[in-house]
Amino acid sequence: MEDIIRRLATRRALLTGFTGAAALAAAGCTSSDTGRNVQTRETYPGDQPVTDEYRQEEIQGAVENFFGVTAQASAEVVERVFGDLGRPNAYIAGEEASAAVALGLRYGEGWLYRRSQQPRQVFWTGPSLGVDLGVNASKCFTLVYDLQTVDQLFQRIPGVEGSYYFIAGIGVNYQRAGNLTLAPMRTGIGARVGVNVGYLNYTPEREWVPL
Repeated sequence: MEDIIRRLATRRALLTGFTGAAALAAAGCTSSDTGRNVQTRETYPGDQPVTDEYRQEEIQGAVENFFGVTAQASAEVVERVFGDLGRPNAYIAGEEASAAVALGLRYGEGWLYRRSQQPRQVFWTGPSLGVDLGVNASKCFTLVYDLQTVDQLFQRIPGVEGSYYFIAGIGVNYQRAGNLTLAPMRTGIGARVGVNVGYLNYTPEREWVPL
């Protein structure tokens, strides 16, 4: 009788040990699989890093719609600016008017767009020097580079000498103040009047005297 009891106890101990080992092995496999799944998470083509900069395709489409030009024309001018300056992190879409008798004035207003903020209305004024006589209006689409804060825009920003060019019906010139760079694009006759603009003064409110 005692022999039978000892055999049953031995079998129970073996069975308990086997069950515990199996449970530990299963837990280890689950933990290992979980860790492996986390470490080998697949990255899909659409999982692009979040950035405040605008891609060339985005700006090209915006320029095409804003100016009403062909896809080829917008691609030519945007490719040139991106080749020179890279990706902008903001842009301004607006309109401006110029009045000139050799020496004239330029007034503009538009909206500043950034990914992480609501659009902000901005204004600009500046002297112009050209060969046109009279008053004209044009659309203006400006790419903005290295803009850290909106207030950084509100200053007098001079043009970069020799940076003006005219391509696909759109005139472009560069402006720079410190690390901030702007690339205004204008269409038609309005582009010619501003060939030799010395600076543009950007303000949060409308100002009539270009200081």
